[in-house]
Amino acid sequence: MSVQAETTTSLERDWWLRLGLVFSRPRLVFAWLRDDTDEAAHARQEPILLVGFLAGLAGVLSSNGLGHALDDFQLDGVDLAVVAFFAALLYGLVGYFALGALTYLGEQLAGSLGTYRRSRHVLAFACAPLALSLAMWPVRLLLYGGDNFRSGGSDSGRIRRP
Repeated sequence: MSVQAETTTSLERDWWLRLGLVFSRPRLVFAWLRDDTDEAAHARQEPILLVGFLAGLAGVLSSNGLGHALDDFQLDGVDLAVVAFFAALLYGLVGYFALGALTYLGEQLAGSLGTYRRSRHVLAFACAPLALSLAMWPVRLLLYGGDNFRSGGSDSGRIRRP
């Protein structure tokens, strides 16, 4: 293996580790984002892709539109998973590029010398807590099952008797 390939592999491994570190030492991770060379940006693209998709999925699952999907559209569980997957891709892409452009605009108005690419990367790492919120979905599914995606629920509620 060449020295350049080993360096690239090491940088990629470092960014996967930094992805976990963003929850405990975010200031350090955001300081590492100042390195905007092509090698550094290439090394962090896969963790950013994962965070963007998971943040998009968290946004889709928390939306009101999906909260009634099993009622309104007569979907089954597989259809709902496919819809959520593609909606998460769309949310992630739009969020990454459109909100990244707004982040870049805000940085430029504040006098930053950063690039559009770095603004998108900062936004992606800032969305890591949103992506982490998906860890609660298995608990929600265990507690409420398919009622997460239906209005009302399967219970009859409190019955008042005269």
